[in-house]
Amino acid sequence: MDGASWLVRLEAKENVVLFGYWFGSCPTAVAVRSCYCSRSLLGVADGLSGFPVGGLKGCRKKGGFGDDSIKNNTVRREDVGVGFLAIIVAIGFVEYFSVAHKTHETIIVQDLHQRKNSEASGGYSMTNNQAEHLAQRKPFAAHWPLEAVNVALEKGDVFKSMFRVNAHNRVEAYCKIDGLPVDVLISGFHSQNRAVEGDIVAIKIEPFSSWTKMKGSTPIRLPIKEESSVNNSIYGEDFVQELIRPSSSSYIDENNHPIACSSGERREVVPLVEKLCTLMNSFPSKRPTGRVVSIIEMSPRRKTIVGFLRIKPWLSNMEICKKDLKKSKFLLLSPKRDYIQLISTDPKFPKLMVALRSLPNSIMKRLEDCDVTLEMELIAAEIVEWSEENESPLAHVIHNFGRGGKVESQISAILFQNSINSEFPPEAISCIPHVPWKIPEEEFQHRRDLRNLCMFTIDPASASDLDDALSVERLPNGNYRVGVHIADVSYFVTPNTALDEEAQIRSTSVYLQHYKLPMLPPLLSEKLGSLSPGIERLAFSVIWDINLDGEVLDRWIGRTIVQSCCKLAYEHAQDIIDGTFNFEGLQLHGEFTWSDVVISVQNLDEISKVLKKNRYRDGALSLENPKIDLLFDKDGIPYDMVYSGRNKSDFLVEEFMLLANTTAAQVITRAYPSSALLRRHPEPNLSKLRDLESFCSKHSLQLNASTSGELHQSLERLRHELKDDSAFFHVLMNYATKSMQLATYFCSGDVIDNGKNWDHYALAVPIYAHFTSPLRRYADIIVHRTLAATLDVEDRLDSNEKRLVKKCFTGLCYNKEVVESFNAQKALADAAVKYDVPGTRALVDVAAHCNERKLASRNVKDAIDKLYMWLLLRNKEVFLSEARVMGLGPRFMSVFVNKLAMERRIYYDEVEGLTVEWLDVTSTLVLNYHPNSRSYKKGSTSKLRTIEEVAMLTFPHNMVSEPDTSKDADIEPAVFPLVLHILSTIPVAIHPIGGDDGPIDIGARLYMSSYFC
Repeated sequence: MDGASWLVRLEAKENVVLFGYWFGSCPTAVAVRSCYCSRSLLGVADGLSGFPVGGLKGCRKKGGFGDDSIKNNTVRREDVGVGFLAIIVAIGFVEYFSVAHKTHETIIVQDLHQRKNSEASGGYSMTNNQAEHLAQRKPFAAHWPLEAVNVALEKGDVFKSMFRVNAHNRVEAYCKIDGLPVDVLISGFHSQNRAVEGDIVAIKIEPFSSWTKMKGSTPIRLPIKEESSVNNSIYGEDFVQELIRPSSSSYIDENNHPIACSSGERREVVPLVEKLCTLMNSFPSKRPTGRVVSIIEMSPRRKTIVGFLRIKPWLSNMEICKKDLKKSKFLLLSPKRDYIQLISTDPKFPKLMVALRSLPNSIMKRLEDCDVTLEMELIAAEIVEWSEENESPLAHVIHNFGRGGKVESQISAILFQNSINSEFPPEAISCIPHVPWKIPEEEFQHRRDLRNLCMFTIDPASASDLDDALSVERLPNGNYRVGVHIADVSYFVTPNTALDEEAQIRSTSVYLQHYKLPMLPPLLSEKLGSLSPGIERLAFSVIWDINLDGEVLDRWIGRTIVQSCCKLAYEHAQDIIDGTFNFEGLQLHGEFTWSDVVISVQNLDEISKVLKKNRYRDGALSLENPKIDLLFDKDGIPYDMVYSGRNKSDFLVEEFMLLANTTAAQVITRAYPSSALLRRHPEPNLSKLRDLESFCSKHSLQLNASTSGELHQSLERLRHELKDDSAFFHVLMNYATKSMQLATYFCSGDVIDNGKNWDHYALAVPIYAHFTSPLRRYADIIVHRTLAATLDVEDRLDSNEKRLVKKCFTGLCYNKEVVESFNAQKALADAAVKYDVPGTRALVDVAAHCNERKLASRNVKDAIDKLYMWLLLRNKEVFLSEARVMGLGPRFMSVFVNKLAMERRIYYDEVEGLTVEWLDVTSTLVLNYHPNSRSYKKGSTSKLRTIEEVAMLTFPHNMVSEPDTSKDADIEPAVFPLVLHILSTIPVAIHPIGGDDGPIDIGARLYMSSYFC
């Protein structure tokens, strides 16, 4: 058939509507076939005289063509009026069902852009308005091409950012833009335009009239530069639009894509970010909104979806389709039959559609056998396509992990979801020297021999990958010479090898409850590279001369050969500090005595205290949240949990690692200012920080969050004030932690240092890097290579130049003139090639990948911890705890569960027999339960939830007759009516959610007595 064809398929729960337009060499004919609730076929078709309708034979129900029309394969002239009416009625049906029944709409538009302006000879030409109307029926807008995005990014008309979805409400997503104090809201699926969690997107800021009011936030006032400030009087909309309007050099083509301006045109002087800051300062309660115009880089998470297939609804729809086919002569194209839905375990991801033809044979066979147990199994899938015509992405099933209620299946799914591999390829392992291995003789010639120093490692008792060792000497002048000695892993992991490639792909070790998945093969990470006691090892050493005030007087950095005399656990070091050390069972190597070790640990402890005091004096921040450790039996099953805290020995090691990392950052940035791999910690989210201040103010607590140092001092003061209410302080720390942003790796040449952009907020240092853990972090290996190149250059300059330039990179004094000399720059360039120091562009990619893998590692740890907590709760009949109310509203409350040190939500809206009274003025919630009352959900025929989903009801006679000697015995149930305010203490019952029937989670319910119900 000549012309274009459009097919609109509208799916409701039990509805299928087919709507087709045919355009040929004659004017329009329309056919509508609708299968509605009664599933009877309603055919509606019309056209103009002479139009061929050979494809419409059989459409002979009420409202369709007459028999003579079908017979002659033409449409009669008198059907014209009915035709246009049919179009209106059909479109009305589509719109009505999509709104009233929340339908899923799929629009397939073929050759729209190619044909909308074409005109067949003697035929019909669709107008632009008609074409645009049909194009608008697509759920999503077309993405801008990459060239257009690059032009817009260069001119500042769009912004590049990572797309992050609200796990509690997928309609809301956020993008962070450097320079803005709050994230940009991307609200609604249309504005999100097919972006998923973790995508790198280009977003365009919406007009000010579309900005939303920030929810429950304290208005933000920003410091505005004087030259860019404006009058803070009342602004008109014209002024607002002018303020954020793109520059006059911004042009768009016919497809609304930006095009480059001519060479003589220039964008406005004031950048859009500064304009937005000015506008936000004038309207502090407004949050900017935006929309996704293109996906620049797809998230790796698209290839690692885990979820459950919806088997039962599909089988039910199959029965419906079979009945319909018996009644109808038409074979309707129904996604209900050809596709099956997959629900991701991650609420940040949309529902996915899987084509049956793409299913693995094993799954398809069980589907054909109507095996409903398949719905209980975790499925691995990947998103293969999401076109602008489809509301849901198309996915392809990869693997079946097994039952969701089994720990093994869950662990496999978690590792897959985060792209964590356990096995090393043979090519990578072949790069490691065979054992036994000895340090080559030539290494002794150009490394400093430190085997005569009393040094030791302090690590967790179970640690086998020992990155760092410590040493200390008391100098004749009373000062200390402290050494941090780090395993020289870069000696073994040489650039451009299979081992280096595998290490870069992994980027970090992943630590689980019972074991770890190392970044490097165990032969290297636990043997050849590990600073095991009594064995000669290669190292990078940083040695400082430090006085009693913690001031660094001198330092030396270089490659060394070391030998640890013993392996101490944190508990051993703490016993030494406390004076209760018992060295029985421990091995000591070399010529040193236990007295030497004890004195060294005590000296290091004294120095670390001074260093720590100085750090906090200079503005450092510590957020020590309570941590829960699970206790496991011999079979690896959790049976209990305990609070765990940090000892002085933890802080001892931490102080010297921080000092070493800061020193390494200073050195490599001097040598390679545009290609140093650094780590920064941005300032807190200003909106959430203001929420913290407002929370404290409402409860008569004084908090100063103007700087990291002031915030730390305020929290320490509040810790003392609330020493009798530790739960309250934990809630406060939870608020403070929420305001913090993640620390990230970055390339120094990619971020302009304006005095703030390189800062590490929590550590209060202007420059920082990771150097001390090369066995488990790839970023540290890059820093080691850069440091090796720097030392090589420094040695060459020291041998060729005057004494004055000694240690021009590693010393305390920085001679910029010498460093920028021709000889130094040439030597640095040669060394960068020799040691394969990445350039700026390559390092940007390395930093981005390290950030992504670091986050994945953290996600795995959190997910595994939650899995074992879920398993512990599943094995307990009841788990009760007190909780503090952190947030209240008409639909749900947020509570901090003391025993679990975690925040949970309790939803109480639309519950049978439960009345909810929310007093907004006083932020008071009143819940009352009337078991015999009948409630109805307004505007819906769906059932209300039961009270058991919200509250665990206990009966008084059970409490009396069954004495409880467990830890839950001191938790008393609350009674209705329940009146709550912020920080109210309430009893809650914790329970496991999901497993075989959905994603695992930990839920909380109110613990209530039924006595007054």
